[in-house]
Amino acid sequence: MGVPLLLLLLLAFSVARADEGAFIGVNIGTALSSMPSPTQVVALLKSQQIHHIRLYDADPAMLAALSNSNIRVTVSVPNDQILAVGQSNSTAANWITRNVVAHLPSVNITAVAVGSEILTSLPHASPVLFSAIRFIHSALVAANLDRQIKVSTPHSSSIILDSFPPSQAFFNRTWEPILSPILKFLQSTDSYFMLNVYPYYDYMQSNGVVPLDYALFRPLPPTKEAVDANTLLHYTNVFDAVVDAAYFAMAYLNVTNLPVVVMESGWPHKGDANEPDATTDNANTYNSNLIRHVLNNTGTPKHPGIPVSTYIYELYDEDERPGAMSERFWGLFNGNGVPAYTLHLTGSGVVLANDTTNETYCIAKDGADEKMLQAALDWACGQGKVDCSVLQQGQSCYDPDTVNWHASYAFNAYYHKMGMTVGSCYFNGVADITTTDPSHDTCKFPGSNGKNGTFPNGTSLAPSTNSSAETSNARQDYGTAAIIQFMGLLLLSNLLLL
Repeated sequence: MGVPLLLLLLLAFSVARADEGAFIGVNIGTALSSMPSPTQVVALLKSQQIHHIRLYDADPAMLAALSNSNIRVTVSVPNDQILAVGQSNSTAANWITRNVVAHLPSVNITAVAVGSEILTSLPHASPVLFSAIRFIHSALVAANLDRQIKVSTPHSSSIILDSFPPSQAFFNRTWEPILSPILKFLQSTDSYFMLNVYPYYDYMQSNGVVPLDYALFRPLPPTKEAVDANTLLHYTNVFDAVVDAAYFAMAYLNVTNLPVVVMESGWPHKGDANEPDATTDNANTYNSNLIRHVLNNTGTPKHPGIPVSTYIYELYDEDERPGAMSERFWGLFNGNGVPAYTLHLTGSGVVLANDTTNETYCIAKDGADEKMLQAALDWACGQGKVDCSVLQQGQSCYDPDTVNWHASYAFNAYYHKMGMTVGSCYFNGVADITTTDPSHDTCKFPGSNGKNGTFPNGTSLAPSTNSSAETSNARQDYGTAAIIQFMGLLLLSNLLLL
C-alpha cells in the first residue's frame, strides 16, 4: 500500500470514528504573550489531525481562518456577555447573527457554549443563565440551525456534592432551582450536559488519600479499585467516577438520558515546588490514557459503551494566566508550536500526530524499593520472557551494576515486547513511562532511536501579537471532603480483608 493511500485511509478512519462514537477535541485559550496568528493555529490543528475544538469566544479572525477546514467548532458566549444575552432576546439573536450565521456554512460550527462555569465563577449572572441558553437556542431555531448546532453551558464538577461514591452524588442544593430547568431544557432540545473534569485537582487536594495511579488511569490491582457499595460498580480512575457522579446527580433531578460531554480535562506538565506531580511524565500519562480511554468508547461503569467525548485542556501553554505556576503549563504545545512533551498513543491512529510512540520508555521509578524492583526484574527476565542476557557481566548493558538500571532495561524490554499497551509498564507500581531515552553508549534500550531523549521539533510557528484571554478562576474549586471520606473507607475495608 502506498503512503498517500495509507494516509487517506487513516484520515477517513478518523472522520468516521468521530461521527460514530466518542471524539477527542482541544480547547484553545489565548492568554499567551505571543499568540500565534489564527492561520498558524489552524495549520497546527491540521498537522495534528485535530477535528474538534472549543473556542472561549467567537473571534472573527479565528473563525475566518477555520473556513473550509471542516474542523468542528464550539464557539462560546464569553462570561462578560452573559448578563446582556440573558436579559434580551434581541441581544441573543444579534449575537447568533454576528458570531454564527455570518460564518456559515464555510465554518463547521456545531455547538454554542453559553459561558464557562457560571454558577461557580460568576454567580451573580446565574439567575439569567437559563434565559441566556433559551434565547440563544431560540435564535438558532429562527435561523433553522437548531438541529445542527447544539446549545449548552459548561459546569465545574464542584457543583456535584457527595461525589464519592457516585451513586450518592447530588447537585449543590443552592443551584437546583437553576439547574433543574436547564437540564430538562437540554434534554428536550437533544443537547448534552457540559462538564469540566480535573482529576489533577482531586488528587492534589486529597492530601495523598487519592492514589496518583487512580488519577492517571494507571492499572490498579483489584484491592485498590474503588467499589460503590450501593451499585457494586468498580471504579479504576477518578475521571469515570466524576462523570458517573454527574449522571447520578442528574437522575436525582429526574433527568436520566442526557449525555455528558467533558469540555475540559488535562494535567499540567510543570508546577511550583508544592506541585511535585505537575510533571511532563504525568501529563503525558494522563492525556495519553485519557485519549485511549475516550476513543475506545469505553464509557463509564454506570453507562458502559456510551461515548464520553472530551476536550483536552489545552492546545497551548498560556504564559499570561495568573495564579500558581501550573496554571500556565497545561498546553500540549508552546506558543511556537513545539510539543511540550511527546504523547504515547499506541493504537489511537486518530489525533495528535506528535505521537512518536517509539520514543517512550518504561523505567524503574525513582526511590522504588529495591526488593520490589528485584522481584519485578526477576519476573520480567523469567515469566515475562525478556532476553536479559545483555545484563550479564561483561555484556553491553551490565554497567552500571545496579538493580535500578537492570530493572529499567528489563521493564523497557517487556514494555516494547508487549507493544507498549496500557498496563505493560506497571510492575506492581515500581515502573514509570518516560520520554527520555535511557540508553548510553554501549547499551541501546529497545525503542531507542539513538537521540538519547531528544524529540523532533513540532510544527514551528512564528509568533504574532494577537492576544486575548478568557480565564476561569473556578477550575481549582473542587470539593474533596467526600473523596477523602470515601477513599478512607475504601482503604479501611481493604485492611479489614487482610
